Amino acid sequence: MKAEYKAAAKINLMLDILTTLENGYHSLFMIMQSVGLYDTVSVESADDGRISISCSEKKLPCDKSNIAYKAAEAFFDYTKITNKGIKIHIEKNIPFAAGMAGGSADGAAVIAALNDIYSAGLSQRELCAVGVKVGADVPFCLTGGTCLAQNIGEVLSPLADLPDCHIVLAKPERGVSTKEAYAAFDTAQNIRHLDTCGMLFAASKGDLNEICRRTKNVFEQLIEVPERVPIKSVLNRYGALAACMSGSGPTVFGIFDDESKAECAVESLRSFINQVYLVKPVKSGLEKIG
Repeated sequence: MKAEYKAAAKINLMLDILTTLENGYHSLFMIMQSVGLYDTVSVESADDGRISISCSEKKLPCDKSNIAYKAAEAFFDYTKITNKGIKIHIEKNIPFAAGMAGGSADGAAVIAALNDIYSAGLSQRELCAVGVKVGADVPFCLTGGTCLAQNIGEVLSPLADLPDCHIVLAKPERGVSTKEAYAAFDTAQNIRHLDTCGMLFAASKGDLNEICRRTKNVFEQLIEVPERVPIKSVLNRYGALAACMSGSGPTVFGIFDDESKAECAVESLRSFINQVYLVKPVKSGLEKIG
């Protein structure tokens, strides 16, 4: 049996770190948004008792360190179903180490596909309980759309859909270590926290202009991405309503209400950034194929 899903990337319309928790994790306030840039994840039953992974991106490991592998292990552990063998193939389109939850999206797709293949009947809440064991972004990737994410990212509250708009994604070559990014917060002084209440009110109403006025990421105070300033300069020059880094970076996105302006920004960015995409917001994290 086979199940196949398109798994969406995400951006952070807002990301603030409220505090460091006693367990070393961080309490977050994030407005998360799924966007129409997808990996395609295929999961097929086998008879060798193994978890096998293949991927179109040769730089990604296909061993136990891959989130897709961890997601499969977490599914079998949670359901107590015996793994008789599965094959996972990932067609990679979401840039990795980009702050767009590409790995978490793949893990979410694996969990959903295994739920189908084994007719496990897990509810959305149970799928997310499996997902959080793999990574803090996996529950959002299972849910998707527009959400407030709190605690370590697994406490999700649905918000009004982001109004129709055009989103430019620009991913610099240099990756960012998420671990190092959070470590920088732990040693930083004079962090300027964000207007979380104002953003939540704007997002609850689905007010694009007010959301964009408040779109910010606390990691921009902590992480130096050399290309961020010129990328933002291009986005702003062509009329972006907001320009911000996603996650712990390095991807920078711009939100436009005019498609032609967004297309002009894409063309300009491609003169110095290799990975540039023009997408729209989408209402779910996963889309079943077939």
